[in-house]
Amino acid sequence: MPIKKKRISPRQKMINLMYVVMMAMLALNVSSDVLNGFSLVEESLNRTTENATSTNQSIYTNFEAQMKANPTKVKAWYDKALYVRGISDSLFNLAEELKVAIVKKSDGEDGRVDAIKNREDLEASTHIMLAPVRGRGEELYNAINNYRDKISEMVTDTAKRAIIISNLNTDVPHEIRTLGKNWQEYMFENMPTAAAVTLLTKLQSDVRYAEGQVLHNLIGNVDVKDVRVNQLNAYVIPNSQTVVQGGKFSAQIIMAAVDTTRRPTIFVGGKEIQSENGLYETICGRTGDFTLNGHIEMVNGDGEKVRRDFEQKYTVVAPSATVSADIMNVLYAGYDNPISVSVPGVPNNQITASMSGGSLEAKGNGKFIARPETVGSDVEITVSARNEGRSQVMGKFGFRVRKLPDPTAYIAYNDADGNPEHFRGGNLSKQVLMGSEGIGAAIDDGLLNIEFSVVRFETVFYDAMGNAVPYRSEGPKFSDRQKNQIRALSRNKRFYITNIQAVGPDGVERTLSGAMEVIIK
Repeated sequence: MPIKKKRISPRQKMINLMYVVMMAMLALNVSSDVLNGFSLVEESLNRTTENATSTNQSIYTNFEAQMKANPTKVKAWYDKALYVRGISDSLFNLAEELKVAIVKKSDGEDGRVDAIKNREDLEASTHIMLAPVRGRGEELYNAINNYRDKISEMVTDTAKRAIIISNLNTDVPHEIRTLGKNWQEYMFENMPTAAAVTLLTKLQSDVRYAEGQVLHNLIGNVDVKDVRVNQLNAYVIPNSQTVVQGGKFSAQIIMAAVDTTRRPTIFVGGKEIQSENGLYETICGRTGDFTLNGHIEMVNGDGEKVRRDFEQKYTVVAPSATVSADIMNVLYAGYDNPISVSVPGVPNNQITASMSGGSLEAKGNGKFIARPETVGSDVEITVSARNEGRSQVMGKFGFRVRKLPDPTAYIAYNDADGNPEHFRGGNLSKQVLMGSEGIGAAIDDGLLNIEFSVVRFETVFYDAMGNAVPYRSEGPKFSDRQKNQIRALSRNKRFYITNIQAVGPDGVERTLSGAMEVIIK
């Protein structure tokens, strides 16, 4: 049996429709309790901002006072503080300007931020911040980003820097359905006037917090409490702890951390020293171990006198130097002998040297070339060092002069891998022998590596009767006759290279003793 529907009168239909409309309007209205909550948050934020502003202002006042008292020391930090004030006030004032604009849009030209009437108005913040062309949401977004980047770079504490970056974050939360909204739409679209104003007040509070963190960092750099640290000690920094007799002991006496605009008073051995830069000097007339002791006094920012004792040991030694031949304990006449010269505690560029019986050429970094003239005559090298503005003889050293030893003759050739080799006697293939040009001579015993020039030499062959047949070259190369004789030799035959005349870098021509035996293999 079909159910018969009851007819609804026109009046009842109208009542039902009005009920639906009323429920929708109630859903759109923001609870007065919620709006009252925004007012309470607004008042709390304003108190926090006022306290931060007051604290920051006291730091600016402190900066100004210190700037007047010590501009040389404070100016760099004071200029940074003014820069921080400028960028902070710029963003703070922009937020204040937007608060006023939203309230006046909501309450009219007489609207006041501290007495909002239409707190639930959803249109005012949307119009001011997001209106096409004239909306200022993007301006605020860019200003926050710019301020955050600049101010965070000036905070050295990583934890505080992280808080500032978090407070001034403009990222849209990923975990919330934002339907593709940007930051300004997410923050201000359909936002009640009371809530929008509270958001901007929070931004102002975050700005003053960030400003304060940077200011505390800057003011901390200005004075180390003009001695505020608890590990303040006196230090003696000597130019050298070892002083040559007759030289001058120099030391820098400072209080760490040193203040270049305020000098302490220094006492050594109970007597005040007059020194503009804390430099102490005394002539060292005798050798031995000594101790520099005294104390240093300084007045801190509170007018209290701070005293620290100091002590520094140093040693005075007799003049000394070291001269060593880089090859061995002799010098060779007519040859460039490399030697090294050093003086303990003296830079190489402050050392000079001279030599009797020859010449001494400086090559830099303590290296010299000695060229003695006469074999058998000893030479003397005198070493001097520039110390405290004057030249002082540090020592004299004698060396014996000898003639360069005779070189060893060789036949130069390349092995199967193309590496150069020196043949000095024994078995050698005819192919290698014919490929070599002639005879060389050199001292290459691991200490001296000196090439000589071969002037002439002889090759001695034996005929079928056992008679020695010599052939002379007119230079270091095999002559044609010598090559023909070598070419005619059969396997296991031998010949000798003798009477080798050679000239070394000393210009002395000498005949090498002995003979080189070559066996054809």
